[in-house]
Amino acid sequence: MNNSNCYHCGQPVPAGVDLEVGIDGQPRAMCCGGCQAVAQAIVANGLADYYHNRDQLPNAPREVLPALVAGLQVYDHPDFQKSFVRVLPAAGDAGRDGAAGGSEREASLILEGITCSACIWLNEQHLSRLAGVTAVDINYATRRARIRWDEQRIRLSDILAAIAAIGYHAHPYDPAKSEELAGKERRRALWRLFVAGFGMMQVMMYAVPLYLAGDGEMTPDIELLLRWASLLLTTPVVFYSAAPFFRNSWRDLRLRRVGMDVPVALGVGAAFAASVWATLTASGEVYFDSVTMFVFFLLTGRFLEMSARQRAVSVTEALARLMPAVAGRLAAYPQSREVEQVMVADLQPGDVVLVRPGETIPADGRVLEGASSSDEALLTGESAPVRKEPGLAVTGGALNIESPLLVEVVHVGEATRLSAIIRLMERAAAEKPRIVELADRIAARFIISLLALAAAVAVVWWTIDPAQALWITVSVLVVTCPCALSLATPVALSVASGAMARAGLLVTRSHAVETLARASHFVFDKTGTLTSGRMRLLEVLPLTEEVAAAHCLALAAALEQGSEHPIAAALRAASSVQALPLVDSLSNEPGQGITARHAGRRVRLGQPGYVLALHGEPLPPSAAAVLASGDTVVALGDENGWMALFRVGDEPRPEAAALVAALQAQGRQVILLSGDAAPAVQRVAQALAINEVVAAASPQTKQDFVRRLQDSGVVVAMVGDGVNDAPVLAQAQVSVAMGGGAQLARTQADLVLLSENLDHLRRGVFVARRSLAVIRQNLLWSFAYNVVALPLAMGGYITPWMAGIGMSGSSLLVVLNSMRLQQVGGR
Repeated sequence: MNNSNCYHCGQPVPAGVDLEVGIDGQPRAMCCGGCQAVAQAIVANGLADYYHNRDQLPNAPREVLPALVAGLQVYDHPDFQKSFVRVLPAAGDAGRDGAAGGSEREASLILEGITCSACIWLNEQHLSRLAGVTAVDINYATRRARIRWDEQRIRLSDILAAIAAIGYHAHPYDPAKSEELAGKERRRALWRLFVAGFGMMQVMMYAVPLYLAGDGEMTPDIELLLRWASLLLTTPVVFYSAAPFFRNSWRDLRLRRVGMDVPVALGVGAAFAASVWATLTASGEVYFDSVTMFVFFLLTGRFLEMSARQRAVSVTEALARLMPAVAGRLAAYPQSREVEQVMVADLQPGDVVLVRPGETIPADGRVLEGASSSDEALLTGESAPVRKEPGLAVTGGALNIESPLLVEVVHVGEATRLSAIIRLMERAAAEKPRIVELADRIAARFIISLLALAAAVAVVWWTIDPAQALWITVSVLVVTCPCALSLATPVALSVASGAMARAGLLVTRSHAVETLARASHFVFDKTGTLTSGRMRLLEVLPLTEEVAAAHCLALAAALEQGSEHPIAAALRAASSVQALPLVDSLSNEPGQGITARHAGRRVRLGQPGYVLALHGEPLPPSAAAVLASGDTVVALGDENGWMALFRVGDEPRPEAAALVAALQAQGRQVILLSGDAAPAVQRVAQALAINEVVAAASPQTKQDFVRRLQDSGVVVAMVGDGVNDAPVLAQAQVSVAMGGGAQLARTQADLVLLSENLDHLRRGVFVARRSLAVIRQNLLWSFAYNVVALPLAMGGYITPWMAGIGMSGSSLLVVLNSMRLQQVGGR
């Protein structure tokens, strides 16, 4: 459509590309997203004169971008993208596998260079303006970015080039790379901290004689020598240890942003420049000791904050490292038992793998041979090993403990349960809660107000006492930098999410922790939520004196021995007879029951009406109570009449009563909302001491009920399981799905109870409440600290080195207070 050349690089604009940048008030054509990003950065930085002053165009696109950017095109290769890029479903294909989707892609990246919330804002704003980028979410605590784009409009290499153009670097996320970058970050921070600490100690040695010497006790040449020695030792502290503050501040100012590092850089730079001038002119005061001291304390605080942040996200990193790289595949099972080593990424559904004791299960599957136990603690929060036998499912990432297992692969790659858990955790980490956005906005405005206030303080003190104006202004700039305010919320939420994940409660939405803590009404589904969802035989009622209850149960088990129905499994499990009665001529009537011959007579097991049609005898009065129970009732009879009734249902989970009691003790309203019949629902409600019950509710009725609660002004937490619960889970302010429930319910939920242990939900609610209390404490401390410190700094009662200690200590206190939630999660 556009046959002109790119205004930035001079290369022809490809057919179908319609990208523009406004330069000098005119729309200028661009050939690709990379040129568009660089041109936008040039214009945004006020450097549009570059286009007027250049005397030639670049010969090739690689000359437009740095060498780093020129090598980014490898990221566009589909094979390279397999490990960190997901193909999203096309419109209308939401229910199908994303692999057959449209042109939209989603990448998980790690960003280097993030130092504060302003960096997050800058990258999100910069990338969201690129044509073809549809979504950008970056998490401060994890440095993880989730970026969506239209492959037909922009390439991944163009996005990475745009990130590089504003001074950051992006890498594909993988556990090894994440750990490598974290190690590099720690090493750099330690070296800067070491240089600052060494410089501080040496400078203080030279400063002490100057402080202690009385008038005339030190000659001017000795004093000048000590100043020059302090200057030499302070220079590497300023230009190496404090370099990130200056670099980040310059980047923010070029992009017309004011970040956390701006007041720090101004304070350090002003104090150092004034001290250098005083040394060169042999007049005035020097502040080398204060400069080195508050750089050291500031770096100490940031190093501790970085360490705490890395520990807070350790759960996600540990999960990502669970899956092994190689697996032992049986190439010709069952004909051959020869094992070949293959990459886990090459496994396909239907493959059979050998998992030895101590090895990690490489994919989701089912056991074909062997009996063992698996450790699923990181996946579900359950510390007890789980027994695995032929026919049972196994989860990729779990550790085989006791004996070898032959496992048939069912799900691989992105379809595994572990991958789904990691995606949900990444989604929660990438989203930004409302409370974090509010804190970021307050911090950004606070910095601008601080700079204006510092300028006013400088003017006032210059008129009062010029000798003190500089160090008082520096103290104001440093002591009130809102680092603690910026850290108060995201660190606490990251730690709380990690603690809840270790307890088996997975946070999948950013707002979940805060909203769960504020929930006033907890609404529970019954089957599969408060109850186990697994059918059990609750009662056997013999209806004839001729046959014992045990024989009736054994006969029912014999009739159901070939069925996979949950009721059949419950009857077989309840029978203790080793040798079941002989039956033949089995005939199944779907939805009704089973007919067979036993001891020369026809017998039936199934719906009471189905059995009644065999003999025509009415049920005795003793059966009325069983039929009215609301549970599933299965009848057994023969040609002569009724033999027995079996009441089948599921019982409350053992930990359900403790959860309900704990919520009620906290003043939360607990409601049982179920689609089952009223008698069965009432029985469970009475067992758990739940007073408010709604039974026989359709999916629409459930949703309407929750909506009415919300209209009354309450915050509703919905706990459910199954496809029918998806609408009401979406309706509630915060929702919890059982980890074994239907996939649709888990997708709608804000939290997933992976362990299906309700005690873990009780602990999760406690962690959420504690995290909200910790956030309030952090915010209160941040504001109180600034309210107290600012007047003292303005009055000249806080020196620059004291300001450095105060600011670093304030940030460290916030981080350490948040880290207490790790211990809370273990309760």
